[in-house]
Amino acid sequence: MSTAATLTPNHSRDVQVVEIGKNTLILRSRTWDRLKFEVEYSRQRGTTANSYLIQADKKALIDPPGESFTEIYLQQLAQHLNFTTLDYIVLGHVNPNRSATLQVLLSQVPQATIICSRPAANALKTAFPELESRIQAVRSGDTLDLGQGHHLSFVTVPTPRWADGLCTYDAATKILYTDKLFGAHICDDTLFDEDWKGLDAERRYYFECLHAPQAKQVEVALDKLSALGARCYAPAHGPVVRYSLSRFTYDYRQWCQGQKSQELSVALLYASAYGNTAILANAIAQGLIQNGVNVESINCELADSAEINRIVETCDGLIIGSPTLGGHAPTQIQTALGIVLSVAAKTKLAGVFGSYGWSGEAIDLIESKLKDANYQLGFETLRVRFSPTPEILQQCQEAGALFAQNLKKTKKLRSSRQVVTEAHVDRTEQAVGRIIGSLCVVTTRDEETHKGVLTSWVSQATFNPPGIMIAIANEQNAELMHHPGDKFVLNILKEGRNVRRYFSRHSTLGDNPFANLDTKTALNGCLILNEALAYLECTVQNQLECGDRWLIYAVIDHGEVLENEGVTALEHRKSGSYY
Repeated sequence: MSTAATLTPNHSRDVQVVEIGKNTLILRSRTWDRLKFEVEYSRQRGTTANSYLIQADKKALIDPPGESFTEIYLQQLAQHLNFTTLDYIVLGHVNPNRSATLQVLLSQVPQATIICSRPAANALKTAFPELESRIQAVRSGDTLDLGQGHHLSFVTVPTPRWADGLCTYDAATKILYTDKLFGAHICDDTLFDEDWKGLDAERRYYFECLHAPQAKQVEVALDKLSALGARCYAPAHGPVVRYSLSRFTYDYRQWCQGQKSQELSVALLYASAYGNTAILANAIAQGLIQNGVNVESINCELADSAEINRIVETCDGLIIGSPTLGGHAPTQIQTALGIVLSVAAKTKLAGVFGSYGWSGEAIDLIESKLKDANYQLGFETLRVRFSPTPEILQQCQEAGALFAQNLKKTKKLRSSRQVVTEAHVDRTEQAVGRIIGSLCVVTTRDEETHKGVLTSWVSQATFNPPGIMIAIANEQNAELMHHPGDKFVLNILKEGRNVRRYFSRHSTLGDNPFANLDTKTALNGCLILNEALAYLECTVQNQLECGDRWLIYAVIDHGEVLENEGVTALEHRKSGSYY
């Protein structure tokens, strides 16, 4: 059924076939040369494109390789499978490279059904409309019974780079087919990871190239997969993971945390019509990562406006990449650019890149909009025609490195200016300004009109009953809060979420700060901000007029934490004489 697990390399492409479990073969399409001119392959130690065949009562083929292996792969597959008996082809993700092999294979197995995620199904139906009746989209939790105990479970693992990501778990062998997770670009005769310590460098490099810019989504995927109890990882590239499964999983979590804990963060926003802009984005990300900057990679074709808004608000710098389609940027990039111009502080460093076929207007448009809005650019705008060359990718990495260096200089300069400014503040006021408080929005109700003001002058006052003390000025709707029995809601804000921009320290007649926010009504009739970290429903008990403020004591009737993992937003001031 299989060839030997160890072969003598002849430095020509071949397909290694080995039994790795009950009724289960791996077909490793191998090349000892660099497969592509992309950053992830630059170690130049070759790679394997791993495909898997489960032959139970029903037969399933998992992840056929790309077109550079099509001919030798199908020749080898035919020696181990009667094509007329193949029932399913399971795809961990879809791309043009893999689709080329898939198209040839499907012509020889007209009875087979394609199993993939919903985004992959949509892409396949667009590229091959004649296949629509043969495509079955699955979601997390869906299963497929091949018989003889081979009960397949599917888990969707979308990321910015592979929005259609799908992992497959076989209960009979406890093998988890991980596609782009837990791989490495290295080619040798060793099938399993016995010498896993020797793989550390290749594994880390693969992670940093493919997954570091999407660490947040990878952590979500790890959480999903941890419940399966797999004993073996079968990735798309490199050795099968059997001996270091726990360590490798731990490494992934540590690498994700390490990436997210960097002091500076850059939002890398892009869309990619033909894959070229995504390759450029990955190269730029490597330059940033190698210089100690966290990258949050966002494929704007897949992200919603709220996610883009959140990342743009919290990042230290932002880089936008776009193809040019019909002389314009894609709609998703135009939307992202609009969010950047309306939300991102003008002090944030920016960058622009993109690929094009004939004109490149989208790149020029983005650059001019950012410059007109007074954003500084962290590197010379990158314009790449058609597919990038190795030299272009090197330029992209260098641009990322330059951006990281300029970002660090900008932050250092701003810190120095802050120190100088604070030196001129009266020492007493400066000392008072060191008192910090939780940033909150107090919502009140005047008959049918809802009002809200921003404050950080709140503290807990009593344990039994639970109560708070809040200092309110007359222009902060004090008339609605300083009578016993008056009701209000204290919305405690979350760090990194810029809800505060909708509210002022003063209540302005006619403004409706809630128009752009998701809210619900509390039991006391005032509004709860759904983007808050927590909220407290309060009833005024006592009040005292002190200087230019009313001190309000209120008991807490009800409260709830809306996000368990969040951190309270705090207000830090330079002086105690103003907000």
